[in-house]
Amino acid sequence: MSTRVREPAVAGTFYPATPALLTRVLDELIAQAGAGSLSPKAIVVPHAGYVYSGPIAAAAYARLTPLRDTVRTIVLLGPAHRVPLAGLAAPSVDAFRSPLGDVLVDTDARAVAAAQPGVTIDDGPHTGEHSLEVHLPFLQRVFTDFRVLPLVVGRAEADVVGSVLDALWGGPETLIVVSTDLSHYERHDEATAHDLRTVAAILTGRTDAIGSYDACGAVPLRGLMVAAGRRGMRPLLLDRRTSGDTAGDRERVVGYAAFAYTPG
Repeated sequence: MSTRVREPAVAGTFYPATPALLTRVLDELIAQAGAGSLSPKAIVVPHAGYVYSGPIAAAAYARLTPLRDTVRTIVLLGPAHRVPLAGLAAPSVDAFRSPLGDVLVDTDARAVAAAQPGVTIDDGPHTGEHSLEVHLPFLQRVFTDFRVLPLVVGRAEADVVGSVLDALWGGPETLIVVSTDLSHYERHDEATAHDLRTVAAILTGRTDAIGSYDACGAVPLRGLMVAAGRRGMRPLLLDRRTSGDTAGDRERVVGYAAFAYTPG
C-alpha cells in the first residue's frame, strides 16, 4: 500500500526548499538562540517566513534539545488561514513532507483526537496551510524519532480545544506546539504596545483578553491556556519581537512571541 503524503506548500517562500540550505539556516537560528535547561510540556511559536519569525521560534525550539530522545509524539495546532473551518481538522494522510524528509502522522493520536467533539478528518484545511508546515523542519532538526498529529483549528470554543488537548496530553513522550503570530500590520510602536498587552494576558492566564486581532492563532492558544491551567502549568516568555525588529520595515509589522509551558 502506497504512503499518502501531504506535500509542502510554502517551501521556497517561507523557508528554503534546498535541504542543505534549510539545515544550515535552522542550525544557525537554533545556535544563535542558545540552549536552555527547560523541559517544556508545550510551546507557543510564530509561523511567518523564517527571515521574519525564525529567530523568535528558535528561542523555543532551542529549549527542546534536552527532550531530543524523550519526545515521540508532537501535537501541532495552528489556525486555518485559507479554508473556512468549524472545529479542528486532522489529516487523513500518512505523512507530511518537508525538504528534510517525511514526518509520519501519529495514527494512534489521530484516533484519539477523532473521537473528541469538534474534531473531523479533513485534508482540505491542511493542503495550503503554512501555520503548521513551517514548524516541521524545526522539529526535524531538534528531534531524532517522532510522529506528529497536525491539527488545523478553525472556529471553536477554548474549552473544546482544551478538551482535545486533555485527551492527547500524555506524558513526557508528548509535546504540544501551538502556532500563532500576534498583532498584524500595525506600526512597530503600536504593535509593540499591542503585543505587550497580549503577552501580559497569556502570562496571567486571561483567555478572555485574547481575541482574533491579538493573535491569529487565538483559538488554539486559548485552548492550550485552558488545558495548561488545569494542570497548574505556567507560561514563560522566551522572546517577543516584531518583523520590524528582524526584517527592518517598521511601518507595517507583524508581532511574534515564543512561550514555554512548564510545571508550576
